[in-house]
Amino acid sequence: MNFVKKNGLGIIICAVVAGISTLLAGLSIGGFSFEVIGAPVFAIIIGMVITSIFKNFAADEKVKDGITFTSKKILQWAVIILGFTLNIKTVLAVGGQSLPVIISTIAVSLIAAAIMCRVLKVDKKVSILVGVGSSICGGSAIAATAPVIDADDEEIAQSISVIFLFNVIAALIFPTFGNAIGLTNDGFALFAGTAVNDTSSVTAAASAWDSMKETNGMVLAQATTVKLTRTLAIIPITLVLAFMRTREAKKAGGEGAKISMKKIFPWFILYFVMASLITTLVAVMPSGGFTDFYNEYFVKGAKWLAKFFIAMAMCAIGLNTNIVSLVKKGGKPIAMGFVCWMAITAVSLVMQHVLGYW
Repeated sequence: MNFVKKNGLGIIICAVVAGISTLLAGLSIGGFSFEVIGAPVFAIIIGMVITSIFKNFAADEKVKDGITFTSKKILQWAVIILGFTLNIKTVLAVGGQSLPVIISTIAVSLIAAAIMCRVLKVDKKVSILVGVGSSICGGSAIAATAPVIDADDEEIAQSISVIFLFNVIAALIFPTFGNAIGLTNDGFALFAGTAVNDTSSVTAAASAWDSMKETNGMVLAQATTVKLTRTLAIIPITLVLAFMRTREAKKAGGEGAKISMKKIFPWFILYFVMASLITTLVAVMPSGGFTDFYNEYFVKGAKWLAKFFIAMAMCAIGLNTNIVSLVKKGGKPIAMGFVCWMAITAVSLVMQHVLGYW
């Protein structure tokens, strides 16, 4: 009962917006299908509009906890559920193929952030958060890194706002851009998984591509796998930052930073792999009642539920994004985020071309 009282209203609001967004994504006007935009993008836009009209809506005590729960936990549940739609062989093949591109995009983003920090004289902690958020997995990487470098709430909010701004832009334009330059389904999955910052926007962009190309969720599954492979970089980068902060603190006579592996490690990836393993095992079982039901109904249901949860999470993210305040106060961090984003986009495409993927 305490959970329902604390989180219920916020979760319900996100679910209602996700339902409306799903209906909007199913509409078509004048031959134009809104499936190209996708429910997750509609959801984040509606969330942003709500929070722009009703100031500090997401900070209201009645809905705050539920919105936070949706943006964090329900998004992770969506990724785990997506695991049931994947064969573990696909996870290993796609993740392994994307590794050179992932390493290149992470490196260029961190380098770009370091350069822009000096050029624009952006706060060091904000620069680290924007660089890590851009290169790895957006809000999740920022949430994992912030305690390690002792970032305050304002620095965290500013960094997340910058990341989410470019997430929204990417989710809106990348499917059309990818189609215009002739990316294949596999190419766009790799592009979305490496060039979009946050898991939620990767899935939004991939979902829009799937709707546009009628690929039955294939690109969404592949892009999510690439993104999850990329997410693992949280571990070494956060540990390095913890080591650096501890060393600096010791030099200054401090006690040093404490770090918890339990908080750093993205445990939901393990559950994603376990779900994929179950599907892999079912795939080798003889055809029959359970196997046919699993492949025909359970997997399709899992795909739908994952997409709906993604739309809920995107709504929560939109509710926490104040574009007006971001534009007024975050000029330099936005410029840094833009440079990181463009560098990642360019390197992702160049590496695909060099490796012969595109």
